[in-house]
Amino acid sequence: MDNNGYSADSSPLPPPALRWLPVWRRNYRVWLKLVGPALMGNFGEPLLYLLALGYGLGTFVGTIGHLPYLVFLASGMVCSSAMNTASFEGLYSAFTRMDVQKTWDAMLTTPLSVPDIVLGEAIWAATKGLISSTAIMVVAALLGAVADWWALLALPVIFLTGFCFAAMALVVTAVARNYDFFMYYNTLLMTPMMLIGSVFFPLQEMPAAIQWLAWSLPLIHTVELVRPLMTGLPLEQIWLHLLVLAGYSAAFLALAIRLCERRLLA
Repeated sequence: MDNNGYSADSSPLPPPALRWLPVWRRNYRVWLKLVGPALMGNFGEPLLYLLALGYGLGTFVGTIGHLPYLVFLASGMVCSSAMNTASFEGLYSAFTRMDVQKTWDAMLTTPLSVPDIVLGEAIWAATKGLISSTAIMVVAALLGAVADWWALLALPVIFLTGFCFAAMALVVTAVARNYDFFMYYNTLLMTPMMLIGSVFFPLQEMPAAIQWLAWSLPLIHTVELVRPLMTGLPLEQIWLHLLVLAGYSAAFLALAIRLCERRLLA
């Protein structure tokens, strides 16, 4: 039982491959208590951004390639929202459960292991990223910024993106000593990645060194998959983009598990 009155799970543990599920379910139940304000933020904030930037700044920008700026921006925001939401959950919320509330310590008194907890946290953060990005996609569709139903194929990519950034965030959480430590990650990685990741303007306009840096990071690979699916543009190098996202996910999840084991079991 944790400080919110929730145990990791009150039902019998699932098979080993699904031992992360009680962790996911516990976080989901806590989220349900705040679902109203959460959904309001998921729908209200993107609507304001799309209206202010898409129509306001869009009157000056016009089109990017063959896309109106609102359409270009909407697909970028879907991708950046998956990154930001999953990262926030993997940083601040996960740190609270690990260090402040000692929820992870309580879970470790059950048959759950550190890998179960870390994987459950990553999948939950990816789920929140998917919820947030889906809300933006719905708002974009209502504004006419989604081409057709093929956009639904972007949802698995968004989930993978959320998982990728959740794993990266959990690595930072595993070594953080307080909330202020996260400013390094936010300032030195997340913000630059969003600015050079083709969210607000095309990467091709940037210097060659910046383009090389952007392609070495995961966000641009999400944009290169999601934007064509939302706008009807042709998809290119699908497997390369998926491989980069999957590679980042696997590497950082393994590192997060190792670092969390060192911190929690030492």
